[in-house]
Amino acid sequence: LCPTVSPCPAGGGRVEVPRSVTAVLGQDVVLPCRYRAQEQEQVVQVTWLKRGPGAAAAEVAVLNPQHGEHVQEPFVGRVLRHGHGDLEDGAILLRN
Repeated sequence: LCPTVSPCPAGGGRVEVPRSVTAVLGQDVVLPCRYRAQEQEQVVQVTWLKRGPGAAAAEVAVLNPQHGEHVQEPFVGRVLRHGHGDLEDGAILLRN
C-alpha cells in the first residue's frame, strides 16, 4: 500500500514513509505516513492505494478532514485511521 498526500497549496514539503513494514500474519500492523509540511502548507487529503505487480492501483482509503474517512468496500472494518488530529499524520491501521 502506498499513500498519496495532497497538500494545499502544492508546495515543497515531503512525504515520509518507511521503505518497508514487517507484518505478522493474523496481527494488526500500522502503516506510517507523515507529511513534513513547509510554512503555510496544510494537508487537505490523504489517499491510500494498493498497488500490485502489473495491476492498476486500487483505492483503499481516503482521509479528509471535511468529508471524513472513506474506506472502499473490500477493506471496510480492516482499515482504520491510526493518526490523530491534522492529516500531517496519515497513518492507517490494517487489522488482522
